[in-house]
Order: sequence, then structure tokens, then C-alpha cells
Amino acid sequence: MVDVKTLVDDVMELAVVPSFTDVGYRVRRALFDWQDLVDLRMDGRVVAVTGATSGLGLASVRMLARQGASLRLLVRDRAKGERLAGELGGDARALVVDMSDLSSVRRVVDEMVTSGERLDVLVNNAGALLTERRVSADGFEMTFATTVLGPFVLTNGLVPLLERGGDVGRGRVINVASGGMYLERLHLDDLQMEREPYRGSVAYARAKRAQVLLTQEWAHRLRDRGIVVHAMHPGWADTPGVEASLPTFRTILGPFLRSPEQGADTIVWLAAAPEAARSTGRFWLDRRPRPIDRLPRTRATAEERVQLWEACERLTGADDG
Repeated sequence: MVDVKTLVDDVMELAVVPSFTDVGYRVRRALFDWQDLVDLRMDGRVVAVTGATSGLGLASVRMLARQGASLRLLVRDRAKGERLAGELGGDARALVVDMSDLSSVRRVVDEMVTSGERLDVLVNNAGALLTERRVSADGFEMTFATTVLGPFVLTNGLVPLLERGGDVGRGRVINVASGGMYLERLHLDDLQMEREPYRGSVAYARAKRAQVLLTQEWAHRLRDRGIVVHAMHPGWADTPGVEASLPTFRTILGPFLRSPEQGADTIVWLAAAPEAARSTGRFWLDRRPRPIDRLPRTRATAEERVQLWEACERLTGADDG
């Protein structure tokens, strides 16, 4: 017998536009009778979120606070972070980090590890979508540094805390990607777009592709250490980053864009829901796992994933613990 709900979901997913917009979110919420996130309690669980003061990160921490989570807000601006921590109340603290600066990332890792506290969930949300090529303090292309190298160092550094935390021994890492990565493949010979004219949206999509492939590699390497790793994409959400970097896209699709809260729903669900701890290495949209590739040309082999990991190790001096 045909599962009508799944069929409707699959048709929307293949059509892309209804899937990624507010339409897809609303239809799936009704179709699958989603549990309210506030009922997925997070009391006593510690969640760290990068890029917590705007867009999807801000929506996520507000939702997680309502569920009772203890929050560690990883932010660039101390004043904004502390104001947000005060607004959220409870056990919320701001930790200063620039995710594009590897020395800054290592400092916050040291601060968190030496604090001796547990960590149940890490959300790698911070990213950069630029209109022109810029380099980080370490000399790396800024989008790649913020989206790939910074989270690589942060996640590997926090593995000991994630091993100590986690519900029923399952710490969680959630990497916030983008549906734009469906259009790009991994370019191991030019990870930082040095050999072709720079296009910010392409650099962003390629970095998100790398992030999803690293998710699979982390899942493999951390499976026996009691940590699950997932990636998700939020659909097309109306965030400050979209407004600043993709104004034409926002103008055309404005009425159909998701709210930041709708875009963040799956982030929070993956952090809280028992179902998310029963698998690892998957790519999600609207609380359901999705294919990592839509086009044959974007597929990466297991060997290429390892080569990407090794490239990140060389560039950052990191190891897998």
C-alpha cells in the first residue's frame, strides 16, 4: 500500500521550491503531526551553539531555553552575547569566539574543557556568505575558515566533553548546512577558491558540501565513542545573512521564505528528540533524513571524505583526538 504522507513529502522534495519554502514546513508539520518542541524537555542538558546572536542561531537558543536547556552561547561580540544570556535567563552563559580564527577557537575549547562541565549537544551554526573574497587571521578564505576549519577544530576539541555528556551516553553534534550544497561538489584541489573567479554564493555552497561530508566522516570516527553527528539544512529561511548577501533572492521569494524559527525547528528537534540519537551521519530537512546528493556529479567517495579530513588536519594542525 502506498504511504500517501510519504508520497506527498517526496513529491515536494523533488520539486524543491515547495519543499524549501514556508509551504513545505507547514505541510509537513500538519502531515506528520509533529510533536511540539516545548514538550521535548532539555532540563539538565548543556547545549553549545555557535553564531547564537542572530538568525537561526538566535532562534535555536530561544527555543532551547524554553525547553529548559543550559546554554553556552559561542559569540564574537561579548556584549551582545551577555545581553542575550540575560534575556534567556536560567543557566545561559556567553563564551567569546571568532570561528574564523583558529587561535580563538582553541582558546574557547580550552576554556570549556578546563571548566570540567559536561556537554550534551554542540550546534555548529556560524557561517559566512561574502560578496567578495576575504581571508581570515590565519590566511584562509573566510567562508571556508568559518564554516569548515573553525568547526573542525571546535568539534574535535570538544569530543571529551561530548563523551561525558549525552542522554544515555549519546552526545550530539549538529552541523547546520544549506540546501545550496546540492549544486556543488567537493573540490579537493581548490578548497578555498583560489584558482577561479570568486563567487560568494558558490564558496558558501562548497563549504557547506564539505561540512556535510565531514559530518559523515565524524559519524564514522565517533560512532564507538558514544557521539552521534548529523547535518541539516533549514530550507530557505529569512535571516540577516540572506538579507545582506542575497537581496535579490530575498526579494523574489520573500513571501515564501521560512521564518528563522521554522528554519531552526530541525536543529532543535535533532538536539532534543530521542529518535535523533538512534542513527548517525544523516542529512535532515523538516525532521526527516534526506539524500546527500541530488546530482550524480556531486557524489564524493569515502576516499575523498578521508582526503578532506586529512586536508583539514594539515591546514589546522588538528587531530581527531
